[in-house]
Amino acid sequence: MREQLLELRALLAPYVDELKLLGSIVAILLLALALRFALNRILRRFFAGVGARAPTVDEQRRIGTIGNVLRNTVSLLIIAIAVMLILNQIGISIAPILGAAGVVGIAVGFGAQSLVKDVFSGFFLLIENQIRVGDVVEIVGKSGVVEELTLRRTKLRSYDGSVHYISNGLVTTVTNMSAEFAFAVVDVAVTPGENVDHVFEVMRATAQELRAIDDFGPKILGDLEIAGVDRWTDTALTIRARIKTRALDQWSVRREYLQRLETAFRRANIRFPSPPQPAAAPPGPSPGDPAAHDTMARSS
Repeated sequence: MREQLLELRALLAPYVDELKLLGSIVAILLLALALRFALNRILRRFFAGVGARAPTVDEQRRIGTIGNVLRNTVSLLIIAIAVMLILNQIGISIAPILGAAGVVGIAVGFGAQSLVKDVFSGFFLLIENQIRVGDVVEIVGKSGVVEELTLRRTKLRSYDGSVHYISNGLVTTVTNMSAEFAFAVVDVAVTPGENVDHVFEVMRATAQELRAIDDFGPKILGDLEIAGVDRWTDTALTIRARIKTRALDQWSVRREYLQRLETAFRRANIRFPSPPQPAAAPPGPSPGDPAAHDTMARSS
């Protein structure tokens, strides 16, 4: 066994310097991975504890989003430092790289303006609390749930599962449909001539029944607000109303309310507008009509 170790040592003796270099690189990588894992775990636990003590769901989303961005930033810094240390071990001096930071900054300013704009826009999106992970938003003509938010881009997933990656520099207007509270807005159409006051009573009673249900009561924050008759045509009266709900619950409340309202209208004999009938095509000549033979003769 000793002779085998001596032979292995003699075999590796010409490569001692290379093995030391490889060992140092592996040590740097392992240290970087361990440090990244430890810091991410500490930050995750810290923000989870802070989020658990947050008074509102909005604050919990904001804290979670900031925590994700901070963990990503820390990971990038650790990777950058590890790369510079590995370059130094290989023999590439990092002093010129650090000294050229000013020149690189100028080059970035001219050649990567869009990237800088994305980062600054993402920074202000976080500071101003415009978007958080879990929000339902519409930006740049795309809508969906925010699944990921970094300093450079925002990841949205739409209702059909499509994923949209949007650079933060393109975000100029944000429509957040899940901030603090929401309204389930309904437009109810009835036949002209119906007793509008009676329709209002049925709508309010249906809203009260919905609020008394255990599955929907906690989602509803206020009574039904009826704005009144919003449109009046020859075929329909459209009544607009809304129910104040918790954020992200407006769609489920609206669907359930409309379903129950349809049943309540039928019980109360409140009529719905008839759908418009398609215009009938002018009757053509029958096969036995002489005009049909004249038409066929002219076309042949």
